[in-house]
Amino acid sequence: MYGSEINPKQVSSLYDKDFHAWTREQALLLHSRQWSQLDLPNLIEEIESLGRQERRELINRLSILIGHLLKWHYQSQRRTRSWVATIAIQRLDIAELLEESPSLKPDLEKSLQHAYLKAINLAVQETSLPKRTFPTECPYLLAEILGDRFYPGEPSDLLGD
Repeated sequence: MYGSEINPKQVSSLYDKDFHAWTREQALLLHSRQWSQLDLPNLIEEIESLGRQERRELINRLSILIGHLLKWHYQSQRRTRSWVATIAIQRLDIAELLEESPSLKPDLEKSLQHAYLKAINLAVQETSLPKRTFPTECPYLLAEILGDRFYPGEPSDLLGD
């Protein structure tokens, strides 16, 4: 498998049969600069997929964060320390993701719109409140959502300022 002469059909077949082995093979070929042996169609597809995956992760983290902010706001009587922890962790993870992939920042507003739709569903499922309880547009500014001191609604002793 790691010889100098690799049949492109075998490499593509390896992609379908054993993805992990295919990735190791492609890395080896890249390290040894064997450009003509690379499985370019599948490499291109995988690299494009990685970019989409980063954006999906941003949207997922934003939706969890906003969903918990909605729960915090609309069910203040049921607030818990685990909500505080989830909000804090999602904010940290989003900041880390944006630091590692700053090219995601220009997409934040668009990602926010997608994330809010998912956040409403999360809030509805976890609170049993009707969907109409929540605004159709995100009621929070992006700076508020990502800021570490923003918790909508009434103050809470759970924050331990």
